[in-house]
Amino acid sequence: MVLELNASDDRGIDVVRGPVLSFASTRTIFKKGFKLVILDEADAMTQDAQNALRRVIEKFTENTRFCLICNYLSKIIPALQSRCTRFRFGPLSPDQMIPRLEHVIQQESIDITPDGMKAIVTLSSGDMRRSLNILQSTSMAYEKVTEDTVYTCTGHPLRSDIANILDWCLNKDFTTAYKQILHLKTLKGLALNDILTEIHLLVHRVDFPPAVRISLLIKLADVEHRLASGTSEKIQLSSMVAAFQAVRDIVVSEAS
Repeated sequence: MVLELNASDDRGIDVVRGPVLSFASTRTIFKKGFKLVILDEADAMTQDAQNALRRVIEKFTENTRFCLICNYLSKIIPALQSRCTRFRFGPLSPDQMIPRLEHVIQQESIDITPDGMKAIVTLSSGDMRRSLNILQSTSMAYEKVTEDTVYTCTGHPLRSDIANILDWCLNKDFTTAYKQILHLKTLKGLALNDILTEIHLLVHRVDFPPAVRISLLIKLADVEHRLASGTSEKIQLSSMVAAFQAVRDIVVSEAS
């Protein structure tokens, strides 16, 4: 009664015209109700396959229902979208994630601290599978799951490290700040992209004049865009430090 096809299965136009069509077109004699075709990661299907599927959905609507699961709605052709009812599933809230994590921790007898749990929930951003992966890898690498071990295991910069980086950028001279951040990056294996993401959150909390904050955020966005294009991390790091130094000089000159 159920046919499930994943992204790893071959789901080209031949499969839609073959197995999917033959499954949808046949009725079951002994069972009542609808047949169900589940197409997971449907956004990976080709345009031709989606167009062929459109006719199949139209033709066999009496006895078959189709469930298309995708990450990007824009990759599903409008003709298919108009034939479906849309359900959007947002990220899970911490209240929904923590009970499940606690159940796993209890069953697996994992030694975890409250700040470790908070760090896992923060880093997973509402993704239950990611939170379980972080919990598993950290518990396998370290005896105790704490905030430090979670951040170290995922290669994510610690909040204290980010606070230090911001402090160096705003209070030290350019060369010292650049060298210290580069040393920290090398020592802990941090990616500049992760540093940028975390610093961006901190910039909103620092009491900058509105015009200064706007120019700084634009410069940080430019650095991130250049990083995405595959440029040198060292050059972009110096560009980030320079952006903070320029902002600091503006604030100082305005204050005096």
